[in-house]
Amino acid sequence: MDNKILAYMNLNTAYRPRAIPKSGRFTFLSKVSGMPQVWTLDKDNKPIPYAEFDDTVIGVYHSPNGDMSVVGKDNNGNEKVQLYLLLKDGQETETLVESPEHFHDFGGWSPDGKYIAFSSNRRHPGFFDVFIQNVITKEITKVFENDDICSPVTWLPDGEHLLIDIPENSLDQNLFKLNIKTGETIKVGEKDVPARYQSFTFTKDKQAGYVLTDLNEEMMYISKFSLNNLNSFEKVVHVSEWDIEEFKLFSNQQKMVYTINEGGIYKLCIFDLNTQENKEIEGLPKGVIDSIAWVSEDEFVFGVNTPTCPGDIWKYTLSNDQVERLTYISHSEEVTLTEPKICTYRSFDGLEVPYFYYEKKQSENKSALLYVHGGPTVQTRAEYNYYIQYLVDQGFAVAAPNVRGSSGYGRTYMGLDDVRNRMDSVKDLVSLVDDLVKTHKVNPHKVGIMGRSYGGFMVNAAISHYPDLWGAAASIVGISSFKTFMNTTGHWRRKLRGSEYGTIEEDLAFFEEIDPLLHSHKIKAPLLVFHGLNDSRVPVTESIQLVMAMKERRQDVGLTIFENEGHFTEKIENHIKMHGNIVKFMEKHLLD
Repeated sequence: MDNKILAYMNLNTAYRPRAIPKSGRFTFLSKVSGMPQVWTLDKDNKPIPYAEFDDTVIGVYHSPNGDMSVVGKDNNGNEKVQLYLLLKDGQETETLVESPEHFHDFGGWSPDGKYIAFSSNRRHPGFFDVFIQNVITKEITKVFENDDICSPVTWLPDGEHLLIDIPENSLDQNLFKLNIKTGETIKVGEKDVPARYQSFTFTKDKQAGYVLTDLNEEMMYISKFSLNNLNSFEKVVHVSEWDIEEFKLFSNQQKMVYTINEGGIYKLCIFDLNTQENKEIEGLPKGVIDSIAWVSEDEFVFGVNTPTCPGDIWKYTLSNDQVERLTYISHSEEVTLTEPKICTYRSFDGLEVPYFYYEKKQSENKSALLYVHGGPTVQTRAEYNYYIQYLVDQGFAVAAPNVRGSSGYGRTYMGLDDVRNRMDSVKDLVSLVDDLVKTHKVNPHKVGIMGRSYGGFMVNAAISHYPDLWGAAASIVGISSFKTFMNTTGHWRRKLRGSEYGTIEEDLAFFEEIDPLLHSHKIKAPLLVFHGLNDSRVPVTESIQLVMAMKERRQDVGLTIFENEGHFTEKIENHIKMHGNIVKFMEKHLLD
């Protein structure tokens, strides 16, 4: 493998900081040791392991008193999270929730730090019941039984109720206030009005709270509610054009800090609840800001990830209005990183579609690659992508679009690709190629495409329905047939995916009309396919059946299956193999 791509791949990241209450310290996740583990900083601000496990750490959740932590980890990427208790500042580990064949969705600590909540499908593959557990005695109690998908969102301040989510569809939530003693539930939100609800925070007097929602609006905004009336929400901060992504209430409860997602580039702001004044925090690089965590009354930390700064932890101090970069885990002088431009184009029906465009230097007749995100209700943002950066350094132009169906541009935009409109998002890719040729002088015969998960479906659909457009393609954990996918994906996902993609009962004829597998005989572009054997979201059979059909016709296709991965590629050796092969493949077929 080219040593240069290794330099891009070896840029590590620090992300998802979590404050350890009452300690002035925090933890974060990083792949410094090869896979995501829990780290912290020593007294000299040097990264040191906080706790180490034998597989990928999915998340860490500190107790309200800061004396214990829960860590979730899976097994070889299967996403079946098991829960473990950390004691004595991460030095001791105890098993909390371990049933390797089942999923466990963590739902937070009780206010007194004695219990945790989680949901699990132990009773049936597609049914998630809600449990609480005493972390000292390890006793587990089922508090809600549900013949559907369900997850606990947060404890209420009284310690006697949970908010639980029984999703309406792939986008909207049905929230209920659950009495953990009686099992009684009360609906949250306006009746029959679909909405999202995220990031519940409660006031110290235990009478009210704040939440992110898009109730009766296109975009996510901060709203206040009374715990005595969970059906009425009052707008506090609303930006009409953009989503608010995250917020945290100050300890004095007079101000809050929040992020605005402006087309994939974030702003960090402070809002004064008394004066109604907003202030943007200056001095931060342009990228994605997440995981705001208060470490003291005067300081909070957060993660910053930009196209040229792969991910580090920063701090803001209120008293002197200063930002400071705490970690330099992603620092490197060995590589050249390119800032993208945000561009837009008119698609086939006049819809304006945004994309990030990377180009090292302007030239004519250049080769290009389309990098398609998954989801589909996900957004390509101004974040580091080592594969994109390496290709740009090699002379490719790279376009990463947010086609219709992407998040970040409002509820209407997210719904434009639902069910029978599925192929309109694929047509957006066709229109993007036209724009690249006309606007950026790309060679129309040297355009490649790659994507992961739903982005893999987009690749499979693009090369099978528009075979003359592509010079090479790579599909990672992609869907090849909605007909087979809806029959084989995890039971817990079928209802949600059905609301987005359609169902076997109502949309089988449409599936057969669009499925890449049934159009694979038309594929002309050389294709590389990658999949994790333990994928619980998109079963590995989706890739196997496509590749087998193509090989029988002697089409140019290759398949790599990683036996120790699931839907997400986590092991560094697999990253090296997969992206090293893709780079060589794209260079062979697209560069002169």
